[in-house]
Amino acid sequence: MTTTVPSDVRSDPPEHHSPDAHSLDEFGYRQELHRSLGRYASFAAGFSFISVLTTVFQFFAFGYAFGGPLFFWAWPAVLVGQLMVAACFAELAARYPISGAIYQWSSRLSNRTFGWFAGWIMVIGQIVVVAAAALALQMVLPAIWSGFQLIGTDPAPTSSDGAANAAVLGVLLLALTTLVNILDNRVLSVVNRVGVTAEIIGAVLIVVLLLTHSERSPGITFHTEGAAQSGLLGALLVGSFTAAYVLIGFDSAGEMSEETHHPRRTAPRTILIALGAAGLLGGLIVLGGLLAAPSLTDRRLAVDGLSYVLTSSLGDGVGRLLLADVVVAIAVATLAIQTSACRMLFSMARDGRLPFARRLARVNPRTGMPTAPALVVGTLAAALLLLNFASAEAFLAIGTTCIVMLYLAYAMVTGPLLVSRLRGGFPAAGTDETGAPLFSLGRWGVPVNALALLYGLAMTVNLAWPRAEVYDPAGGHWYFQWFTVLFLTVTVALGAAYRAYASRTTAAKALATTPA
Repeated sequence: MTTTVPSDVRSDPPEHHSPDAHSLDEFGYRQELHRSLGRYASFAAGFSFISVLTTVFQFFAFGYAFGGPLFFWAWPAVLVGQLMVAACFAELAARYPISGAIYQWSSRLSNRTFGWFAGWIMVIGQIVVVAAAALALQMVLPAIWSGFQLIGTDPAPTSSDGAANAAVLGVLLLALTTLVNILDNRVLSVVNRVGVTAEIIGAVLIVVLLLTHSERSPGITFHTEGAAQSGLLGALLVGSFTAAYVLIGFDSAGEMSEETHHPRRTAPRTILIALGAAGLLGGLIVLGGLLAAPSLTDRRLAVDGLSYVLTSSLGDGVGRLLLADVVVAIAVATLAIQTSACRMLFSMARDGRLPFARRLARVNPRTGMPTAPALVVGTLAAALLLLNFASAEAFLAIGTTCIVMLYLAYAMVTGPLLVSRLRGGFPAAGTDETGAPLFSLGRWGVPVNALALLYGLAMTVNLAWPRAEVYDPAGGHWYFQWFTVLFLTVTVALGAAYRAYASRTTAAKALATTPA
């Protein structure tokens, strides 16, 4: 049985007495977050975390540099794998509509300790994703106007000037997103919805314009010219980093369940729709970029990426206008990812399972927002950005590390879920708030779940593998080559140390209060 941390004494708003609010009763929680999100807002939560414009623009150059045109085919492979994971998550969102989705799902499918580590790895990963998303501004703003290059003259994110400038722009963005995450639940929802609408319109326009300005046929996607990785398999494995980085975060629709109307019905649908829409649009953007690029051999595509394609193929005016839309997408993505991390911190703290739990679990009764988690996530993400001042390799290290963290956390849900299915303990029956049957994979549950787990573990190993040519191309920085492995090791070690300390403290308090 979970325990809750009391919030400020107040009279509950009307939505706290709705049927949706009472859906939390069976899990031992009371409605504290304001329930104001509809279907589109729930979709926006998942889609804005994925944010195809942010992530494709950020990692297209990397994917092309290491995989050549062939890296496009990693996209459908990753999308199929993630759709299997999303289908499992949709089932869980229908049965456990609670904030802190990964933590809550893993805990209820396995045990509290395993679930805690899943939540711990996930929230640290989300904080790293926030930092990585904020860094994406460097791929776009200097291309719009050189005045956004505040430090030095070289805007390439792999240069020392570009890396430092990315950190400055990222910190400014984090200050803005932290403010919005403190203001009000309704403000957050409006910003997300408007931003996602602008992103979808912009993405569709980019796809149409790129495909109508094609310089070559789709057959080019079978070529490996210019790829830094030798051989078909190597090009695809490293090229898959782009798709792997883009197609994460769909679980955010489940993360916002306590703020969503009819979450058992809404969240499963929006998880799948958000990933499906992002997968389709992102794949078409990648294809369009390859077809419309002025050249595939001048190395600019491997350095400047899609920003170069837009401004070169569509002209400065149209290209910069579309890049401005990408800036909006980056800002909204950073906001959504930070929000998701805040809800994870809130959920774990509400169970008293984090340091300073009472403060982290406190919800402002006026805004419906947990203020302390927003400040913690914003501050820690900004601190990570300072690594960019140390070395340009940090840009890639931060990006790949966050993907590995999330993939591992996902596997810590799909793994226990598969065990639960095989033991016959997974609740397949039930109805949602309207009386309709809950989303279920039915007899496809075991094979889809097993493939989702195998895919997740294989991709985690692929992403974390310490390739010197990928993580330390300049040489001499062994810690960047092993950054992901080291960061994950430190994360788990710190978590284990805290768990041991908390257990000893609890035991000491229990002993002190036991009558002689």
